[in-house]
Amino acid sequence: MTKKISFLFYLLSHPIAGYYELRHRNEGSVFLALIMVALFSLSFSLNRIYASFIVNNLDPRSVDSVRELAAVFLLFVLLCVGNWSITCLMEGEGRMKDIFTAVGYALTPMVLLTLPATLVSRFIGAYEEVFYYVLLAFAVVWTLILLMIGIMTIHNYTFGKTLVTLGLTFISMIIIIFLAALLVDLINQLYGFIYSIYMELLFRG
Repeated sequence: MTKKISFLFYLLSHPIAGYYELRHRNEGSVFLALIMVALFSLSFSLNRIYASFIVNNLDPRSVDSVRELAAVFLLFVLLCVGNWSITCLMEGEGRMKDIFTAVGYALTPMVLLTLPATLVSRFIGAYEEVFYYVLLAFAVVWTLILLMIGIMTIHNYTFGKTLVTLGLTFISMIIIIFLAALLVDLINQLYGFIYSIYMELLFRG
């Protein structure tokens, strides 16, 4: 595991070479990627709870960390499945394992910088919020760059094809959500129909 963690930090500073080794030399770890997703959710929740009132007007008691963790994992799975479904149709070389690992590793800057940004927010005064927002903006940009390079490298795409793929990935996520909601609605209707028949038979019996 120590080797996997050191490779994760190597990937942060050498993303192209790192993602290439992740895809072709199996240097990545799905388990570690899932840990990074969980840590991202935790840091996000801690930021919403403990960030200074100067940058955060949210009531900390309204934050449900467990629900947010479930939402983050659901969004993570949707993104990975959506990307896999699109890249299968566009001759992508990455496997589902590679996509999970690439996306999970791309969240590392958010994990590393969200908590320091939260800490900074506790010591800044009015009109000094820029220090907090610069840290978060840097984390977001770094994450997006890693995500772009990761998808481009593991699927062996050009930059333009990667942009198109990511756009189609978000569209596929919306379609998956719509189909899942439709399926849940159909199941509820079927359950209601069967239950009404059962009650009818019960009363007549």
